Amino acid sequence: MIPWLEPGDPFPPVDTALRDPDGLLAAGLELTPQRILDAYRQGIFPWFSEGQPVLWWSPDPRMVLVPAEIRITPSMRKVLRNRPYEVRCDTAFEAVMRACAEPRDGQAGTWISDHMIAAYGALHTKGWAHSVETWVDGELAGGLYGLALGRMFYGESMFSRTRDTSKIALVHLARYLESQGYALIDCQMNTAHLASMGGREIARSEFCRVLSQSVQSAHPRRWRPDEIPAYFRP
Repeated sequence: MIPWLEPGDPFPPVDTALRDPDGLLAAGLELTPQRILDAYRQGIFPWFSEGQPVLWWSPDPRMVLVPAEIRITPSMRKVLRNRPYEVRCDTAFEAVMRACAEPRDGQAGTWISDHMIAAYGALHTKGWAHSVETWVDGELAGGLYGLALGRMFYGESMFSRTRDTSKIALVHLARYLESQGYALIDCQMNTAHLASMGGREIARSEFCRVLSQSVQSAHPRRWRPDEIPAYFRP
């Protein structure tokens, strides 16, 4: 059994999360910007499907990517150097979220509901949530979104409409975060795609230790459209 959270209730300790399903911690109906920020500061994130209550998770182990450890293959380096594209920040946040919510092969639905889009859109307006966008020939071709708190970036989802465009966004983001002294990119769940780019699992206790040292001085700030490309070198 997991606790049901009423508005204003504190989250339970993350070490009380279930082992099966891994990391399920609590449920409720509240999904406000402040509730989401409180969750991220404690190593917790929301993940649920349409029609479900809001489910809160803190898996063990946790998938992370150290910005300096981003893996760029020789073929990807050629793409970064030679392919015509433009990377922008925070110019199409809702469009990125809706693109991430589009159906994918092998998936029956999406967890990025209108409820989620509204909550994270409010965080974007306040300067907490950000999008990194890959544009090709004037069209949004790929990208990702997430939250920046202190020296942590919490990656939420990414998409590609053409080959490698989500990877382009992630590489640019990692290089930028490295230059700004960020400790980790939280990837939440283990995927082969993220592992191929340098992601790895760490114990939840280690993740929370790094977290406690990295979100103490968190302030919201909108990113300039050209902020990330200014720090990138292939």
